[in-house]
Amino acid sequence: MRVGMMTREYPPEIYGGAGVHVTELTRFMRDIVDVDVHCMGAPRDEANVYVHGVDPELENANGAIKTLSTGLRMANAATGLDVVHSHTWYSGLGGHLTGLLYDIPHVVTAHSLEPDRPWKREQLGGGYDISSWSEKNAMEHADAVIAVSSGMKDAILRAYPRIDADKVHVVLNGIDPERWFPETGTIAEELGVDTSRPVASFVGRITRQKGVPHLLKAAQHFDEDIQLILCAGAPDTPEIAEETNALVEQLRAERDGVFWVQDMLPPERIREVYSTSDVFVCPSIYEPLGIVNLEAMACGTAVVASRVGGIPEVVVDGTTGTLVDYDENDPETFERGIAEAVNAVAADKESSARMGDAGRERAVSDFSWATIAQETVDIYKKLGAS
Repeated sequence: MRVGMMTREYPPEIYGGAGVHVTELTRFMRDIVDVDVHCMGAPRDEANVYVHGVDPELENANGAIKTLSTGLRMANAATGLDVVHSHTWYSGLGGHLTGLLYDIPHVVTAHSLEPDRPWKREQLGGGYDISSWSEKNAMEHADAVIAVSSGMKDAILRAYPRIDADKVHVVLNGIDPERWFPETGTIAEELGVDTSRPVASFVGRITRQKGVPHLLKAAQHFDEDIQLILCAGAPDTPEIAEETNALVEQLRAERDGVFWVQDMLPPERIREVYSTSDVFVCPSIYEPLGIVNLEAMACGTAVVASRVGGIPEVVVDGTTGTLVDYDENDPETFERGIAEAVNAVAADKESSARMGDAGRERAVSDFSWATIAQETVDIYKKLGAS
């Protein structure tokens, strides 16, 4: 079987959870079947990886239009496949057209849904309507849809009622415990973190859905001894960049121990951030699964996270961490809840250590990429790919 994996992100250009997912799925799937990767961005020198750029005639077009032009190029190049598998709206058109051109099954993995992220309009303008169309078209016409959590399956069926529920398969995101494990390293010393005091951390992009402003407002109510490592960069818009900067400056004016890392750190350094922390905080207001929580758990760190999307399928409330209810109409209660949970976990070293150990055990036992790769190939086979 030869699989065509279509994606915007692929190493070394990884921006979020979808890119991590494609990278690990491809790596483990190649132990089972042949995989061609069709991606975007800079040239790669990896075998069977093909990079597609924007049509030069559209270089000054709206970003969504430019992205669709890469989909045409992907479909034109994706020959000799038995199944095509697209990830996110960026490659959805390429996957859809490839399936039609070569009469092969098209599988879509839903990492997030455009209808559930209306704040993207401030970033994309009219391009948001185009990205929404691309996603809807790919998902409604796909031969199978993979949801990364049960919560995501429910969201798919709400957003796209034309999709038959039997066509949607739940295959959870995963973690590689050989890459994510407890390792303190030197990050604390380099940042100036006082390891004798409690440490909370955040890792993620500065987007509305990741809830960074909520975290910074919550941190105003952290116990005074708690430090915060904020690994947050790549803001979606100038407006949210400005808002984040103002909140960080306000927080620093009120307390010490606030360390903001704006550069995208490599995985081995992120591993050190997780391992240095007593508690990892995930204040997302929208999260289909949340690979960062799995990464932190695999590093033996207790997690405080919002009770949204697929997060409750990863973080076991009271066992591997604490879940906090989110209500978009009452952000202040959410922020207070985050602060109270962080304070409670950080104050009890024995309890946070138990949660960290339980999280590591759960991540290793329940979220294996090898299992996920095999489950995905089994879906291809059910569609007749061989």
